[in-house]
Amino acid sequence: MLEPGRTTFIVLSFEGPDVYSQAGGLGVRVKELSRALADRGYETHLFFVGDPSLPAMESGVEGRLTLHRWSQWISRHHPMGVYSGEEDKIADVNRSLPIALVADYIRPATRRGETVVVLGEEWHLAATMGLLSDALHVAGLRDRCLLIWNANNHFGFERINWGQLAFVSTITTVSRYMKHIMWRWGVNPIVVPNGIPGALLTRVSQTQVRAIRAAVDAQAFLFKIGRFSPDKRWHQAMTAVARLKDRGLSVKLLIRGGLEPYGAEVLELAAQQGLTIVPLAERIPDVAALVRTLRERAGADVWNVTSFLPDDLLPALYASATATLANSGHEPFGLVGLEAMASGGVAFVGSTGEDYAEPFKNAIAIETEDADEIVAYVTHLVEHPDSARNLRIAAQRTAREYTWQRVIDILLRRLEFIAIKQGLESTPAP
Repeated sequence: MLEPGRTTFIVLSFEGPDVYSQAGGLGVRVKELSRALADRGYETHLFFVGDPSLPAMESGVEGRLTLHRWSQWISRHHPMGVYSGEEDKIADVNRSLPIALVADYIRPATRRGETVVVLGEEWHLAATMGLLSDALHVAGLRDRCLLIWNANNHFGFERINWGQLAFVSTITTVSRYMKHIMWRWGVNPIVVPNGIPGALLTRVSQTQVRAIRAAVDAQAFLFKIGRFSPDKRWHQAMTAVARLKDRGLSVKLLIRGGLEPYGAEVLELAAQQGLTIVPLAERIPDVAALVRTLRERAGADVWNVTSFLPDDLLPALYASATATLANSGHEPFGLVGLEAMASGGVAFVGSTGEDYAEPFKNAIAIETEDADEIVAYVTHLVEHPDSARNLRIAAQRTAREYTWQRVIDILLRRLEFIAIKQGLESTPAP
């Protein structure tokens, strides 16, 4: 029913692939999901609040993927990023996007005999789904479309009209942990996990790994990337580094946080515990530049990267680190942990939404907020390199089951049920 050539996918998201549009895992998710759908042969459109300096429309993946940068006229007044001027952008999306979707994309697709699948992401697009459903009913096209709304986190749940959202769309989420959270809001979502690009499973150059480790020059090299939020347990990570250092272990931590004010509190805590923090503000485009930068600032306990880290650089960091600290106390899915595992890294994950993690088999699950738990496991990895090697091998084996192409297989099977549930009108093949 939903074969390539007979189905168009439309993905709606606040975040997107632009640097301007990325603030967390959502931008990465929609970028890779859209690309994977296009690779599979589906015409795919990704609408997001994009960089105002880039084209409003941009094509890729042999013309099957089109990026649509929405609300650029507002973004020009808010150059700091996607969430600057957030409320104005939400209002503009709700005012203009549903009508444009029906007139310019959905109606033409249905005239070609295609089914249209619309996937809205996060609370910013919850009201949009209702407005789009209304517009489709007015146009007589509601039974030619599947509307799905997906939750990646619990942010903004208090702003959602859950009764309306469940009526106009099918609700999905990314893990069993999130499913249980959403039960409290009176909804029972379908779980479709996140994914990773298959390219992440390509073996990282050991020459690069050796170069990074030599530049770090420590018994333990730790890496942490994510928003500056208490949920991410930054205090636990900083305290663990200080305690490892007090125990006589040479340890270095490379971090990449966000622009959140909480970051100042994290860095202050690290300084109070005697850690030397060195900011890395210059552009780091590749491994050679990273190695050079680390050697030039060898006196740091904590390297704080404040510039953009390219996606191509992350696998080498994951593979080089003794551990990637994705030790969140609340993690709906844990994309960083899975990416680290795919790259042959050792992931320290939390114990919430990381359904893929098997403790001490393919990852290390952190059960508490106690910094000594990280201290114990890092010490073990340093003293038992065979354990670390076995974890890395098992991690990559698990990650193969979570590529986006595998996830799309799951999504397509779920859509067969959703099509019956929403009363999709099937059309004969042209």
